[in-house]
Amino acid sequence: MAYLREEKTKIEIDYSLEKVWAAIPEAVTRLEWKTKDADEANHKLSVLTKKGFLAYESTLNVDLTAVNDSTTQVSISAETPVTTITSMADFGRTRDRIELFIEALALVMDAMAQKEKAAGKAKKTK
Repeated sequence: MAYLREEKTKIEIDYSLEKVWAAIPEAVTRLEWKTKDADEANHKLSVLTKKGFLAYESTLNVDLTAVNDSTTQVSISAETPVTTITSMADFGRTRDRIELFIEALALVMDAMAQKEKAAGKAKKTK
């Protein structure tokens, strides 16, 4: 018998909606996951993770909302199909995949901030 294991989380990031949206494809690429659907107008996307040993791939649904000009709320829900055989081996993997996504997004956002800072310094020295 198969069923879906679901996890949800919301975080706020101190970057504009456009910057976070631009960073997501790089985060997905770093994780070697695939974008399933993207709705650029509404800032929503679905991502498929990689399969694991005795584990199916998860689907992450990411929804961005602007809190203000410099803060973005990121809502992430993840679903992983499990069976009675894979349920024990897969326990906690859905939550781990959400955390991997958040970590990868944070690394990309940090790299983008460092580039902007370096570009700003270069402009001042000219």
